[in-house]
Amino acid sequence: MQAFVDDLIAQLLTLQINLYACCERLRAQTDAEALHDLRIAVRKLRSLLRPLRGLLDCSGLELAAQALGHISGPLRDAEVLLAQLHGRDPAAQRVRQQHLQAGYRQLLRSPQLGALFSALDAWVRACRQAQAAGQLRGAGKHSRKRLAKNLQALLLALATPGADRHRLRIVLKRLRYGAQAYPQRVALTHRQMLALSAAQSALGDWHDCQQWLLCAEQQHDLQPLVGTWQDALLVAERRSEQALQQLQAALLAGP
Repeated sequence: MQAFVDDLIAQLLTLQINLYACCERLRAQTDAEALHDLRIAVRKLRSLLRPLRGLLDCSGLELAAQALGHISGPLRDAEVLLAQLHGRDPAAQRVRQQHLQAGYRQLLRSPQLGALFSALDAWVRACRQAQAAGQLRGAGKHSRKRLAKNLQALLLALATPGADRHRLRIVLKRLRYGAQAYPQRVALTHRQMLALSAAQSALGDWHDCQQWLLCAEQQHDLQPLVGTWQDALLVAERRSEQALQQLQAALLAGP
């Protein structure tokens, strides 16, 4: 139990430091991946906490992470759309760049960001107190069972004809990041992890095309790109279907 809790807290502190660094990168505009990396850190945090449900009270920290993920999602979609407009429509790109910069500033001042850092500090202390009180006995076994359920949920979704790709994307990410957080608790091979990553990437491309077309329904200056994005959507659908079939085969093949 001691090793499990030490590793858990070490990962939490690493994610907390990473989140602070992402915020500073975003504030200073040092690179184009700051927001993306911040969202990945939040996703990893949620994946670290999810297998502990029922053992520790993670609700406050999970809600804080969920809230930050919710308000940062549209900003990330705007970033990806802006990259699509690069070199195609300078006027549309310029207007959206200004909105995006304002969104960054709002995010960095948001109560959701402050609440997440406060919840992280409080949860680390609570975790140590629970350990001292003997409340974390069996934590490793508990987390292994929870992660096994994630694997079964993904296998069921993959085997369901016409499964919703949005749902598949969520379940897939849940398993992948959970396996990264607890590599000793999930028996996935390197090949299976690569298949998870490839399927997530393919579904991400499909999701982006969907978002761009939805934006074009409301933002008329995007209409000239609709045909291009419809073609890209068809390609993304085929690629994601192939990646999901390969993932299913890899998971069913076992170690």
